[in-house]
Amino acid sequence: MSIEYNYLDDLNEMQRQAVEYCDGPSLVIASAGSGKTRVLTYKIAHLLNLGYEPWSIMALTFTNKAANVMKERIEKLIGEGGAQYLWMGTFHSIFLRILRYDCSLIGFKPNFTIYDQASSESLVKTIIKEMELDDKIYNHKSILSKISNLKSKLITVSEYEGDITSIKKDFINQIPEFHKIYSKYVDRCKLSNSMDFDDILVYTYQLFNENPEIQHKYSSRFKYILVDEYQDTNFVQHRIINQLSSNDNNICVVGDDSQSIYSFRGANVTNILKFNNEYPNYRLFKLEQNYRSTKTIVNAANSVISHNKNKIEKVAFSDNEQGNKLPLYEASSDIEESIYVANRIAYLHEKEHLDFSSFAILYRTNAQSRVFEEALRKKSFPYIVFGGLSFYQRKEIKDFISYLRLIFNHNDEDAFKRVVNYPKRGIGQTTINKIVDISISSNKGIWEVLSELDGNTVKISKSTLSKIQEFKIMIEGFSSKMNEENILNLSKLILQESGIVHDLYSDMSLDGKARQENLEELLNAINSFVEIRKEEGDENIFLQDYLSEVSLLSDIDESNDDDNCIKLMTIHSAKGLEFNTVFVVGLEENLFPSIRNGSENELEEERRLFYVALTRAAKRCFLSYATLRYRYGKSEFTTASRFISEIASQYINRISVKNDSNSKQTITNKKFSWLTRLENKQKEIKERNLEIKQHNWETTRKRTEAVTSASHTESVNHNSVYDVSVGDYILHDRFGKGLIEKIEGNDMQCKAIVCFEQFGTKQLLLKFAKFKKI
Repeated sequence: MSIEYNYLDDLNEMQRQAVEYCDGPSLVIASAGSGKTRVLTYKIAHLLNLGYEPWSIMALTFTNKAANVMKERIEKLIGEGGAQYLWMGTFHSIFLRILRYDCSLIGFKPNFTIYDQASSESLVKTIIKEMELDDKIYNHKSILSKISNLKSKLITVSEYEGDITSIKKDFINQIPEFHKIYSKYVDRCKLSNSMDFDDILVYTYQLFNENPEIQHKYSSRFKYILVDEYQDTNFVQHRIINQLSSNDNNICVVGDDSQSIYSFRGANVTNILKFNNEYPNYRLFKLEQNYRSTKTIVNAANSVISHNKNKIEKVAFSDNEQGNKLPLYEASSDIEESIYVANRIAYLHEKEHLDFSSFAILYRTNAQSRVFEEALRKKSFPYIVFGGLSFYQRKEIKDFISYLRLIFNHNDEDAFKRVVNYPKRGIGQTTINKIVDISISSNKGIWEVLSELDGNTVKISKSTLSKIQEFKIMIEGFSSKMNEENILNLSKLILQESGIVHDLYSDMSLDGKARQENLEELLNAINSFVEIRKEEGDENIFLQDYLSEVSLLSDIDESNDDDNCIKLMTIHSAKGLEFNTVFVVGLEENLFPSIRNGSENELEEERRLFYVALTRAAKRCFLSYATLRYRYGKSEFTTASRFISEIASQYINRISVKNDSNSKQTITNKKFSWLTRLENKQKEIKERNLEIKQHNWETTRKRTEAVTSASHTESVNHNSVYDVSVGDYILHDRFGKGLIEKIEGNDMQCKAIVCFEQFGTKQLLLKFAKFKKI
């Protein structure tokens, strides 16, 4: 094929060298924003132009989207249909094609089917039930996750059963029968002539390994192999690539060791770090020019990643504008952090006319989205939780809130259907449908139907009927406490006695851990709700109070236009994306980095994750952390992430509200900034206090005592019980720094009117308020 214009002129010098080299193995290290996809696309076009047949080129990607983008770009270079016969696609799609031809050699028929995640989970669940194992201990999702991990490492059933250390570990973890489940799962898949997603890779490797003539057939057929995102390959993918490239060693892998962040999926960064060991005569090309970000952002990211020891040396650079330093904001709480981010977005949207689509808020864990969602809601800003559901739309959250709804309103049909068999208690969908049908046909509420239910009126087994009555008694028991226990204590009771905690915490898969974090964050939200109401003087905070609040929060506007929304996502979800302005939040030890076993490898991956976060930003990158964060239903003091100190100081601008002009009240369209108001108020208070002192101290003292004893609604200047005075600065656990403008009441019912930097004026009942004088 020929290309009419000199396409190589589109490339910079290093990109061009990487594209033109086709005489052996090559490793292209592509820094963030350096044109990785362009190099792959142009290299394939160049191979075609050199005379390679399309069907002799294999290009492996991790997503269908990446493959489709490359195909479109290739066709723009060489003409429509030019990419039609390329073997280009995801690892699974390409290897599935190979297995269809030769699967009989490994014991499968060509019409084998593929199990999706749900089918695989169902089979594991069935096996656990057949073996009469406790499904609370042998959680099917955790078991399947463990099986998947073993397959990605090419550890067969026989190898696992022969590993004494692994068998002993299973005994310690109370799953001694795991190896039998693994064996039965593999056998049942074969018996069904089915493969799961992991099997597509495992059996491709087995096909080549056990049939050298088949391996030779494909390694001879593919004259050139290209692999995208090579740093994300796992062990089995790496081995298959070795098998396919064994003939001519004409292979080009592209990736960035600094962006290897998926070890929890089995990705092995050593595949790219040790590429030279597999292919000693390889050529190395470094794409170091960043076309996305400002010089400051690129240099800041470089200074962070330089702390990793296991890496391929490179120094990214940018010819873009210098750009501003990275603002670093220290918030007094996670709520204040969310307000700060929302205010900055408001300012940039209003003053610099940036679309909402220009902004992304990146966090370490999904559970962190809640406070930012609520801050954005209060400003009526459109947003979307990218790569996941909004916090209050997640299943585990909706399930629990449905419990609250049913406890408060027994005839809530939707809530009833959602929780009557969650966690599973043996009440099937057929039974649930019968109950709902009776309710509709008899025009009676769900609870009245349950009260009258017996084996004569409807065909329900005695066992099922007993389970329904047990559920009914449990809900009524919760209802009896809803006006006695505050909502936080009631919630904890529901979580324990309903079995939700046991159900969620028995699932140790990655998804299971995410659901646990979400549930803990919901308790944080409830705890925060209770404490705020207490501080405002309401000592009785019950179920109906919280339901009134949460019903508004969970009423998501589903019509948000994805094209003009603020994006909220985990950093893992953000890889491969870019935004004008990025907020990297929650930069605290034990949150980011999140280190479970304390290993150096784990820390280095967390650092790579931070590098990915920084390099998503084109123009601006804001950093923030909180000195106090609500976790596990209580407030915890935190320390700044070590990664902050690893950014070279010349690229950081440490800010506070006082020197951050954009977070003052100009954002909320008030006449004066908060700081001006605070200074004026402080001056007014000082002048008033001075006047009191100069004129009549004794009269003031007697008046204060009289007013204090007469009525708690009168104003005073000082409260001795809590040692606070009008004019004092305080630091509140949740609201941050504020100035006491007024004190009302006496003794234990004393209230303070406080003007906070980020939250405006609040009334606090001092016996519940969590603060200290500063």
